[in-house]
Amino acid sequence: MNTNPKIAVFGGGSWATAIVKMLSENLEQVGWYMRSQSAIDYIKENDHNPNYISSATFNVNQLYLSSDINEMVKYADILIFSIPSAFVKTELDKITEPFTSKIVFSAIKGIIPESGLIVGEHFNKILNVPIENIGVITGPCHAEEVAMERLSYLTIACKDEEKAKLVSKFISSHYIKTKISDDIIGAEYAAMLKNIYAIAAGIAHGLGYGDNFQAVLMSNSIREIKRFIKKVHRMKRNINNSAYLGDLLVTGYSVFSRNRMFGNMIGKGYTVKSAMMEMSMVAEGYYATKSAYLLNEKNNTKTPIIDAVYQILYENKNPKTIFKNLTELID
Repeated sequence: MNTNPKIAVFGGGSWATAIVKMLSENLEQVGWYMRSQSAIDYIKENDHNPNYISSATFNVNQLYLSSDINEMVKYADILIFSIPSAFVKTELDKITEPFTSKIVFSAIKGIIPESGLIVGEHFNKILNVPIENIGVITGPCHAEEVAMERLSYLTIACKDEEKAKLVSKFISSHYIKTKISDDIIGAEYAAMLKNIYAIAAGIAHGLGYGDNFQAVLMSNSIREIKRFIKKVHRMKRNINNSAYLGDLLVTGYSVFSRNRMFGNMIGKGYTVKSAMMEMSMVAEGYYATKSAYLLNEKNNTKTPIIDAVYQILYENKNPKTIFKNLTELID
């Protein structure tokens, strides 16, 4: 395995920008694919992303920027995808360069709507990337705090421990601590599911529920995550680790959480469409809710919180009524 690989990040949003910043601490050059050529031109001129976490500045001489996804696939040995899950397939469909021999890491905390799969499974089952070449970057880490270089923790999961260690080394810095894991499927499902519970937390806040209820909601949420993941991928894991519980808590409580913000707007009476129009960023939990609900129809796990969020977002049920019912189903 190449111990001095070329690494590229795919995506132009806040989390992609944060990952480029982390890698820039350790690499002489970082590849960065963005579909917007105007955003690339702006970065070259002004040293920061025009649209997301603009406080994160770059030495543009370190960046290999391109709006040609095939150029970036050809360039890199390790591909880190941080594109909103709703747009992943559209971007992947552009790729003509062979990449089944590449190491592919997902930093996408969502599910691909077209296949109903988490990103790692999509790469493996649909695009034939070997499972040992697939990894996940996850954990309780907001892009905005990375930009401010506030201490954050990430979990790097891969079946191949050496590849996890390699990516971990290039992401670590004085403000980023990392640990490795072999629970690639469970960690990625947890990263997807916690967005749904953050929406639930936001809805509760919008409806006027207080901190006491929020604590009970989060307590039930981690148990629901444990039941769900156990059904889809049974293995030994500590659900209280930061990749699971930590990520849930920061997404459920933080002012930086777009999923909580989205839920809060729904709780205050916004329609799904109007809430989405007002937000400048994608709330991954919206798409994850439908996929998790449909998957659970086959697995038949007890998930009253997912069910409640689904009814509100996709069946246009009244949030106040649904949450009143939910209070009788959780403890």
